[in-house]
Amino acid sequence: MPRGSRALPAACLQVLRSSSLIVHVGDLTASSVLRDLEALAPVAAVRGNMDAPDLRSRLPERLVVEAEGVRIGIVHDAGPGPGRHERLVGWFPDCDVVAYGHTHVPEVARAGAAWVVNPGSPTERRRAAFHALAVVRDGVPELVVLA
Repeated sequence: MPRGSRALPAACLQVLRSSSLIVHVGDLTASSVLRDLEALAPVAAVRGNMDAPDLRSRLPERLVVEAEGVRIGIVHDAGPGPGRHERLVGWFPDCDVVAYGHTHVPEVARAGAAWVVNPGSPTERRRAAFHALAVVRDGVPELVVLA
C-alpha cells in the first residue's frame, strides 16, 4: 500500500472480499493496512523492506501456508533475477505456489512442479506496465490486471 491518501481500487477490493485467504508479499507499510485487509478476509503476510518497524517485528521474513489444499510459500525479496525461480523453489521445496514481491513486476511462471508468482501491485506499479494482483483458483495462479 502506498503512503498517503490513495486507496485500493474497487476491482481489487471486490476480489479480496471474495477470497478465502489474502496472501500479501510484503510492503504493507503500516499496521492499519493489515487491519483493513483482515476486515476483508483472513491474511497471511510477510514483512517487506517498506514496512514500518512494528510490522517488520511482527511479520516473518518467510512463511508457508495452506489454503484449499494448495501449499503456498511466501517471501518478499527473492533476490536477483538470474536464478530466481530455482532459488525460490529451493527455499520452498514442498510448495505448489511460491509468491514473492519486491519488484512489483507481475509474473506467473512454471518452475518444475511449482508455480512462481509475483502479483505485482494494485497501487504501486513502479516499473510494471500495469497494476495487478494474482488469484489462485484450483491451484493455478492467474494475474488480474486492474484498470
